[in-house]
Amino acid sequence: MSAAQDRLAPRVRALGEAVAAAEGRADATVLEKVRAVVDRAGARVAFSGSYTVVALAGATGSGKSSLFNALTGTELARVAVRRPTTSKAMAVSWGSELPHELLDWLDVTGRHLVPSGPHELSDLVLLDLPDHDSTEVSHRLAVDRLVDLVDALIWVVDPEKYADAALHDGYLKRLAPYAEVMMVVLNQSDRLAPEELDRCLSDLRRLLDSEGLRATPIMATSALRETGVKELREALARTVAAKQAMVRRLSADVGVAARALGDDLGGGAVPVLDAKLKERAIRGLGEAAGVPVVVEGVRRAWRRRGSVATGWPFVTWFARLRPDPLKKLRLDLKPGEHSPTELNRTSLPKATSVQRARAEQGLRELADGASAGLPRGWADAVRLAAHERESLLFDRLDAAIAGTDLSVRRGTWWWALFGVVQWLLIAAVLAGVVWLFSGPVLAWLGFPPLPQVLWYHVPVPTWLLVGGVLGGVLLGVLGRALVEIGANGHARVARNSLDAAVGAVVADAVLDPVQAELDRYARARDAVRVAAGS
Repeated sequence: MSAAQDRLAPRVRALGEAVAAAEGRADATVLEKVRAVVDRAGARVAFSGSYTVVALAGATGSGKSSLFNALTGTELARVAVRRPTTSKAMAVSWGSELPHELLDWLDVTGRHLVPSGPHELSDLVLLDLPDHDSTEVSHRLAVDRLVDLVDALIWVVDPEKYADAALHDGYLKRLAPYAEVMMVVLNQSDRLAPEELDRCLSDLRRLLDSEGLRATPIMATSALRETGVKELREALARTVAAKQAMVRRLSADVGVAARALGDDLGGGAVPVLDAKLKERAIRGLGEAAGVPVVVEGVRRAWRRRGSVATGWPFVTWFARLRPDPLKKLRLDLKPGEHSPTELNRTSLPKATSVQRARAEQGLRELADGASAGLPRGWADAVRLAAHERESLLFDRLDAAIAGTDLSVRRGTWWWALFGVVQWLLIAAVLAGVVWLFSGPVLAWLGFPPLPQVLWYHVPVPTWLLVGGVLGGVLLGVLGRALVEIGANGHARVARNSLDAAVGAVVADAVLDPVQAELDRYARARDAVRVAAGS
């Protein structure tokens, strides 16, 4: 493989990668043409890469077939009155064998070998194409097909029709990117006087330059008198010896295809997922899934459990009568509290229509922001990625909420301490009551009364009774204040944990697919730049 082919290979590969990335997103017609270039480039290199395929193309009456015979030194192409138009492509090659695989790929059935040893035109396949202005549609289709396949083109024109619109508008203008692998030959120059020939060549040069074909050389020939035929043959020999025509042609093909796909992809900046839109979408979906309800449930559950554990036992039984908010929502259940035959689902209320609308708006704004400036096909792909898994999204959010550790069983060590102190105070109250009212009972039973003990001139039983009651109440008030602080703190922790759980689901179901589309678009753009050689 030559150095030029080494440089071409990564460009062809990149073009193929761009096609794969843009599949189903870019314009189907553009993709089809670009894919054909990738396939054609691979096939052309594989089929006898050492050969150079040059085609003679021209209009009816331009003397193309006569020039073909003069170049090949044969009478293979029938001309003049016997056959005024060429109906099928014909191939001539020099050497010891024909490149049949290459000619099969070109679909040229007319094949002729000019036996020779090492020759200046060895490895040349010269084609005589049908007339491009033929009235037969099949002839024009054959020309169009082979124009896309050959390595180099020689356009044969005559003094009368060298400016013909069928040639310039139909072929030369659109083939401007291939100027380096084309030549225009003014045949039948013997019909012109020298000064007329100069004017004709100057006008032809002007036309070609105006059409972007400054790199396309022109030459005057006369197949009848063989004027310029030797020079044309030498030009062909130089083209064959350089072995650059195929690579230049394929390079131009890849460049044209890359620019076409690049135009379809657009040249604006690749969009990025806006952090605020992501946060808004996550928050909206979280609200619709019931995150605020769970957060409030955590706060109320902590209050209830903390009040029961730290409050004054004489009144905490009221709190025990109220249902646990989290268990009511089927959250924070112990393993044994789940039914073995049911899924772990919450009992959160369904989202209201307002919450649903807000969540859908968040997704829509996210998709619109991520697709801003993209071509229509890519924008549709981004929007589809954002909504493709929406039908299962709320089920997944519910499962994520059910599986979130709400941390309501942590940080409760001081509850036990408060509980022990409360019961000690209860014991003090009971001891004080028993001590105070034990005298009559003991007297009735015939026992002596308990001794009276004073502290600061106040009986100790009174201290126990009053102190136990006041201590229990004060400890309950202190516990309630600490429980409230803990409830708010745990609600914040739960909010963060739930937001993270909801964010993970949204990332997997929405953000990652959208980002994957944006990454795919960026890969397609990068691959096109490599293919274009920029």
